[in-house]
Amino acid sequence: MIDNKKVIVVLPAYNAEKTLQKTYEEIPRNIVDEVILIDDASSDKTVQIARELGIEYFAHTQNRGYGANQKTCYREALKRGADIVVMLHPDYQYPPSLVEVLAGMVASGLFDVVLGSRILGGYALKGGMPMYKYIANRVLTFIQNIFLGAKLSEYHTGFRAFSRRFLLSVPLMENSDDFVFDNQVLLQAIYFGYKIGEISSPSGYYRDSSSINFPRSIKYGLGVLSGTLLFIFARTGVYTHRIFNKRGQTLNCELEL
Repeated sequence: MIDNKKVIVVLPAYNAEKTLQKTYEEIPRNIVDEVILIDDASSDKTVQIARELGIEYFAHTQNRGYGANQKTCYREALKRGADIVVMLHPDYQYPPSLVEVLAGMVASGLFDVVLGSRILGGYALKGGMPMYKYIANRVLTFIQNIFLGAKLSEYHTGFRAFSRRFLLSVPLMENSDDFVFDNQVLLQAIYFGYKIGEISSPSGYYRDSSSINFPRSIKYGLGVLSGTLLFIFARTGVYTHRIFNKRGQTLNCELEL
């Protein structure tokens, strides 16, 4: 716990057998109350290793996508009374030791969302991010900062912490089940006026780290641009898509079922 706030780390997993144990062992258990793994129908031994390590896990019976995995992650964490939820990829791309810092920033009450940025400190390229992904990251971030009126260093990190209030209030269930879910969450945070903080986070692109291929990256980029356009439409009153509709389905609705 931090300041009497329950901290739960969620691990959205897909074929993470080679890196799961290392990631799990470096999570700072002095402040983390529980760790939950959601397996998205991996074809390797991810679930077996989670069982051997004593990690509480839930397994999708079929592959539902990265966004759907996160929806399950947050729902299960909230069911267990989490005040702060930290999403950490089990592929060891982000340092588990920084979980305490992200959670602490949320616990301060100053931020509802905290991001571990690979751009701050220049860690992206140093960590092995492919040049085409780095360029796309910078271009998309520049475009979104202009049209969203924000000043984030990047919108595409997978290392994040959230307050319970944020996760229950925003219509997350309306978001995509695919990779663009991550970007939509930040669009919602900005649209609904939640406070976002960032810290500098080293990252590593290892052989066993998960990463989307070039075609999926193109699809993701188009989804980011589409989401930005929908944000502009909603902000100007032209058209309000369901991801920006306060009456949209939230995790709170799911918990009440």
